[in-house]
Amino acid sequence: MKAIKVYTFGGPEVMRLEEIPPLKVGSEEILVCIKAAGVNPVDTYIRAGWYGSKQFPFTPGMDAAGVVLKTGQTIEHIAQGQRVFLSGSLTGTYAQQALCQPSQVHPLPDSVSFEQGAALGVAYQTAYRALFQRGNAKKGETVLIHGASGGVGIAAVQFAKAAGLAVIATAGSQAGLDLIAQFGVDLALNHNDPAHLEKALEFTAGHGVDLILEMLANVNLGRDLPALAKNGRVVIIGSRGSAEINPRDLMSREASVLGVMSGLATPQQKKEAIEAIAAGLKNGTLNPVIGTQLPLSEASKAHEKVMESGRHGKIVLIPDP
Repeated sequence: MKAIKVYTFGGPEVMRLEEIPPLKVGSEEILVCIKAAGVNPVDTYIRAGWYGSKQFPFTPGMDAAGVVLKTGQTIEHIAQGQRVFLSGSLTGTYAQQALCQPSQVHPLPDSVSFEQGAALGVAYQTAYRALFQRGNAKKGETVLIHGASGGVGIAAVQFAKAAGLAVIATAGSQAGLDLIAQFGVDLALNHNDPAHLEKALEFTAGHGVDLILEMLANVNLGRDLPALAKNGRVVIIGSRGSAEINPRDLMSREASVLGVMSGLATPQQKKEAIEAIAAGLKNGTLNPVIGTQLPLSEASKAHEKVMESGRHGKIVLIPDP
């Protein structure tokens, strides 16, 4: 089978498409034929070596969707031939096949495409964790979602609307603004507009925003804090450097800044997020958006595109049949 392999940390060019031996299925493992693999910014950080050591060579990727090829003798909840989406794997998802633990494999409804299934794992779990497990979002509150046209942002908008929150969402292009408007946001703003946070504050009649989901804290955090309500929260989902803030903006509101990293969720928290995703797919409130599809051989191009500003929707890789 074919898989992307990385032999050393570096730029996108270190990823190579290679023919590798077939994967062997253990008694407590599941082998999945990958129909689509999701690309996330965290994949680029791992490839670049920002997240510490890694055993080489490795296959990148955490998200995918496909069909179960084979199950170990002890597996009962997933059957051969079943459509599934993955939230992690043992062998990496930038490949034609992936070996998984049972907890990483989840049923994919027939109404959801494989490409959409590949957009669920990291993005939707991160959005759920940021909103509810870290941000403690409640019905009736107002949430500001920066970068709402990206994979995590779209997921957060959909979760927030379904939970009864008022949603202010930002994007950096007209295409992005048009996209988030489709999901019924209460106010769509261009975050390149220097006055966009003032407009968000006006929307709340001066009360302030109860919760902000921040995708680029090194740029926005210092400006976010004055837009918060009393007891407001900022949840940092992404940052590419340090940030400067005025602590009095926190003190005067008794506000909080929280970080989120999906990999630090407990097994119970992961289970809760997956159950919320499954429920949203079933009732139609969750609808992943695919922005770009590329063949597996163009994984390096996908890593370049996922870090570009102004992108919208999820980037997925499609393995050759």
